[in-house]
Amino acid sequence: MRRSIALILALIAGASLYAQDASREADSLRHVFGRKEIKHQAVKPGTPYADTLDTGNPAVKVVLYNNGTYRYVKDPAKVAADSVFTECWDTRAVNPYREQPDQLPDRFSIWVVDSLDTYCCPYVTHPRSLFGYRHGRRHQGIDLPYPTGTPVAAAFDGRVRISDYVGGYGNLVVVRHANGLETFYGHLSRRDVQSGDWVSAGDIIGLGGSTGRSTGPHLHFETRYRGAAFDPSWLIDFETGTLRHRLLKIRSWYFNPNQRYIQNVDDEDEIFRTDEEDRLRAEEQARKEAAARAAAEAAAIRYHTIRSGDTLSGIAKRYHTSVREICRLNNMKENTVLRVGKRIRVR
Repeated sequence: MRRSIALILALIAGASLYAQDASREADSLRHVFGRKEIKHQAVKPGTPYADTLDTGNPAVKVVLYNNGTYRYVKDPAKVAADSVFTECWDTRAVNPYREQPDQLPDRFSIWVVDSLDTYCCPYVTHPRSLFGYRHGRRHQGIDLPYPTGTPVAAAFDGRVRISDYVGGYGNLVVVRHANGLETFYGHLSRRDVQSGDWVSAGDIIGLGGSTGRSTGPHLHFETRYRGAAFDPSWLIDFETGTLRHRLLKIRSWYFNPNQRYIQNVDDEDEIFRTDEEDRLRAEEQARKEAAARAAAEAAAIRYHTIRSGDTLSGIAKRYHTSVREICRLNNMKENTVLRVGKRIRVR
């Protein structure tokens, strides 16, 4: 009995410190975990628990389990009331948001997972068809070879927005996550969740298949932020199953349909810096060439001052040109009277 009381007192003390340490813990996560694989650690539904305790954060509880363990969890009621799960909530529209990608900030960051949100790689494999244009049509995700009937797991905690048969996607499940991201799972042979269901990372949401516009069994996987698709490889290394970033820094050009994942941010910045330098050099070269052409054209210009007895045919013969060309250069007609002393252009 004393041990139980001591455990609860210790947990309460820890909970009071949780709110103070939460932001510091979040800031240190990417340094502590780096690029290591993050495994799904959610407690299975139905695990018996003894009690719950409040923390300094009203959205977070401490759950005491009968086996003497405990963990921090989000309060489902608080999560459900979050505007991210009510704003632009549509169970049919693939993109329920009104803004265009160019209306998003140039750079912003979102937490992908933290100490309360988990992750599970949908499938560890070599992607077969990448993000970008394919056969003249925009391909807004990547395709993962996926045998029909293979269970498909949710990548992150969230709520199912769409579970339906949707055009080229076939059987489609879309899960919205607390950070505003949505993940798409297309071409399923079976859907095991309904719109409005809450899922944890690793929960089975359906089975792989080849429904919709598909040439064979595979999983079409997309990541979108407020309706704008970006290459899922910015988030996940599918060949190792590793989550690349806990804190994802998003650039507006990620949403360009031609922009695929670049290996690291240093390479990325160097590539775009080089592109900008190349662009400026090309513009400078074009200006120099234009100036050279203008100078050459100016140097080639010749004029003739009309003298008594001059005719257009005689002038044309003298300067090895034609009457028509002289008329064109001077906006005149062939029967125009030539006035002595007038200067006309002959080249």
